[in-house]
Parts: sequence; structure tokens; C-alpha cells
Amino acid sequence: MDAISISAASGMKARMESLELLANNLANVETGGYKADREFYSLYTSLDASPDAQTGDRATLPVIESHWTDLAQGDFRATGNPLDFAIDGDGLFAVETPRGTRYTRNGNFRISSTGVLTTSDGSAVRAKGGGQIHVAADAPFEVKPDGTVRQGGQNTGQLELVGFAPGSINKEGSNYWNPLAGAARQPAKGSLLQGKLESSNVGGPESAVRLVAILRQFEMLQKAMSIGNDLNKRAIDEVARVQS
Repeated sequence: MDAISISAASGMKARMESLELLANNLANVETGGYKADREFYSLYTSLDASPDAQTGDRATLPVIESHWTDLAQGDFRATGNPLDFAIDGDGLFAVETPRGTRYTRNGNFRISSTGVLTTSDGSAVRAKGGGQIHVAADAPFEVKPDGTVRQGGQNTGQLELVGFAPGSINKEGSNYWNPLAGAARQPAKGSLLQGKLESSNVGGPESAVRLVAILRQFEMLQKAMSIGNDLNKRAIDEVARVQS
């Protein structure tokens, strides 16, 4: 394969990976507390690459070196629903799922038939120190900025808000985070807001512009590969003509 086709193919592969990340971000633009995924671009040089005869430089190819998550806080949206919560600043809600304790920024909660505070998928919201948060559905309740739940003039529990060092947790399905092995939990520095939800930090207009740009870049790389194939075909035809 010629140099033009190799560079174009590498660029197309990188754009496909960017498109997958962007599509997932756009699919979660309305998901509460969702954090957008981004990519690090880099240049790759093959060990078999030969230096240029004139400059001595080796050919480089564009690649996506790694992915990273934008942890910037999303905007707060007032809902007036006492079961909606947002964390202003650093922190995650701890949730007991069938896979173990997981963490999320999505504070759109429910009260189960047994009076337990749960996420929208039915997983119990974890109380500080372990256990569950019990709330009577037929009476008003208040949640303090530190997560303390008060109902009927008494403290009935405290939501567990947890922080982690950057890079020590990974995304998991259903808008959950899973800490890496050995990751240390830290006290959350953020405060709880009741009656509000944190919006996704995916910028819809920005993502739409990026989508158009990636598609155009992909189209140009396709044309470059087509040009490389045409040049190869012409070279083969010229060689055949000379030899005949």
C-alpha cells in the first residue's frame, strides 16, 4: 500500500473512533449527570518505517492514543421534585447495585414500595457508613447540604457522598462509575441540592459542529485514498505499456 493510502486509512480509523465517542455523547445529552468522553490524538511511527532520503524524517500516522472523561460540572436544572438531587462540586452518590457498590452523579431518585430511596433502576441509594435510606412516601422530608435526611423533625439517615482521585474510577453502563482496584475513597467536597438535577455536560451545539467536521474530514480522507489508488493504477498501466 502506498504512503497516501496508508496515511488516509490511519486518519479514517481515528475519525471512526472519534465518531463513536461523539455518537455516545449525543445519545446521552439528556442523561442527568452524564460526563462527556473525549480523545487524545497522537502520532504513530512504525518501527519498519524508512527515513526520507532527503530529510531523514520517518513517516508518522495519526492515531487516538487514549480516551478521557470531561468531569466538568453540568448546569443545574430546578425541578421542584423533592426526590431530585444534585451535587454542587466534587462528589458522587453511592448506590448498591447487583454488581456491588457503584457511583453516579445522577440524583433522579425514587421511593420504593418498602420506603427505600432508590435510583430509577431500583438500586438502593447507600447511606453513610452502609445501609439504606428509609423515607415515608406520605410525608414531606428535607435533605441538608451534607446529605442528612430529616423527616418528622428527626434525622432518618444520611446519603453517602464519595470522592475519588482523578483517573481512579472508570465508566460503567447505566451512568455508573466503578472504582479501580485499590482506589481510595475520599470525603466528597461538594454539597447537596434538593429539588434540582445536574444536566449532562455534553454541549449539544458544539457536538453537532464536531459531528459535521468529522464527517467532512472522513470524506476528504476517502478522496485521498481514492487518489492514491488511481495513482497506483496509472503507475501499473504505465509500466505495462513500457514493457509491451
